[in-house]
Amino acid sequence: MVIDMLNDFIEEGAVLEVPKGREIIPNIKLLVDKARDKGALIVYVCDSHDPNDPEFLKWPPHAVDGTSGAEVVDQLKPQKGDVMVKKLKYDGFLGTTLDLILRSRKIDTVVITGVLTNICVLYTASTASMLGYNVIIPRDCVASTSDEEHEWALHHMGDVLGIKIVSLREALGLF
Repeated sequence: MVIDMLNDFIEEGAVLEVPKGREIIPNIKLLVDKARDKGALIVYVCDSHDPNDPEFLKWPPHAVDGTSGAEVVDQLKPQKGDVMVKKLKYDGFLGTTLDLILRSRKIDTVVITGVLTNICVLYTASTASMLGYNVIIPRDCVASTSDEEHEWALHHMGDVLGIKIVSLREALGLF
């Protein structure tokens, strides 16, 4: 699962830029390419907002559906056979077909990558865990705007939710 690796979060100078998000691109690409080669389903879970989304009262307008800001960064573009899930909230399961997509393919383990560790990754991973999925987070394939928020979220997911936090090397060994 690749969460919110979108131009409006990753490009330099983007409206909600996550500079550390650019650093994880090679790691995500390596993991996604290996998983894809082994026949794993790659799911892109992406913010996709209406121009008048109420979320814009809290955050600047971003990832507006149909704009370049809502597109996956070029280095990680989806390929044939990958699945795109548009989300309106932090949680990739809330109001989307993500659970149906995974269950219809009898998927019971998800590896989650992307941004932000402490927001969309956290909420999506939390719901996945509560829905009974085995959740794995490669710590060097997720990023936040600060090391403190990143580490807090990883600690919280591991300790409170029982999510397995692993290295990229360990994640690559899954495929």
